[in-house]
Amino acid sequence: MAQRHLYIGLMTGTSLDGIDAVLVDMASSPPQLLASLGAPLPSVLRAQLLQLQSPAHDEIHLAQLAANAHSLACAEVVKALLQTTPYQASDIQAIGNHGQTIRHRPELGYTLQIGNHALLAEHTGITVVGDFRSRDVAAGGQGAPLVPAFHHALFASPNQNRVILNIGGIANLSWLGQHQPVSGFDSGPGNVLMDGWIHQHLGAHYDADGAWAASGQILPDLLADMLTEPFFALSAPKSTGRDLFHQAWLDQHLAGRNDKPADVQATLCALTANSISQAILSQGTPDEVLVCGGGAHNQQLMRLLAEQLPCPVSSSASVGIHPDWVEAFAFAWLAERCITGQSANLPAVTGAQGPRILGAIWPN
Repeated sequence: MAQRHLYIGLMTGTSLDGIDAVLVDMASSPPQLLASLGAPLPSVLRAQLLQLQSPAHDEIHLAQLAANAHSLACAEVVKALLQTTPYQASDIQAIGNHGQTIRHRPELGYTLQIGNHALLAEHTGITVVGDFRSRDVAAGGQGAPLVPAFHHALFASPNQNRVILNIGGIANLSWLGQHQPVSGFDSGPGNVLMDGWIHQHLGAHYDADGAWAASGQILPDLLADMLTEPFFALSAPKSTGRDLFHQAWLDQHLAGRNDKPADVQATLCALTANSISQAILSQGTPDEVLVCGGGAHNQQLMRLLAEQLPCPVSSSASVGIHPDWVEAFAFAWLAERCITGQSANLPAVTGAQGPRILGAIWPN
């Protein structure tokens, strides 16, 4: 049997909906997904991470406690993942752990993803690679999105111009053209505003299948007002996060209005679809769009995208990769690039001064 090179990828995204873990064989071409597991974030940890999205009293202390809790939760998910496989911790080359973003300010020269990687290595007995974004930012880049190079490795087609669209809390896209360099950038909000609004009004963490959005009416004047956000008109490279698209941003646009909550949700769904469609079409007309991330399950959002884009729009499952596991898969890939000393950023995407090896290593 050919030797395997096994890596685990971990991801908790802007949506804060859970921990995604995958086991990948990097010796295969293309890399092969061997196992996957998702687990909800512990409710106390989720609340801590949400609190850290905004300035707070004693936040250095709170961030360290949350980093410890995040890593302990990740360690339990890694152990549970391995129990579904014939492999042991000693078989794994490394864990690629994104950590949890609590600030993203590349224009000020920093981005911060918390997670106690030493603690994760200690509790799993596996080398950990983390802090993937800082080196790109140090080289003058945005530190995001980091996935276009991975998307190219996994999804590029010699016969089609593909867009890989990741809709997590924030939406980002990778343009994989047949005769042009890979490009990519954040388009704006994915699920983050919709998740916050439904939690505020119905207590749910997300709009299952987009059903609440589908029950409302899109408010054209509100949508037009939100689309005046300057971020949408910026040229790439660009990236964003909860630092911009948060409840206070939405409150500003709702000031003086008295709309039905379901209509606001419908309009937020349309905002995500419109900003994504505009971003894609600003680069050209693709042959197909493959969607990954939690947004792939939002049927109303997928319907709007299909209406607005002049090409097929489908889940990444249509090419054999379940949409829930693509981002975690990317961080397994990024970990392997770091361990083997290969650059992983795309300067044309992030704006960095050149290719860089991304990540720091906590050896077992």
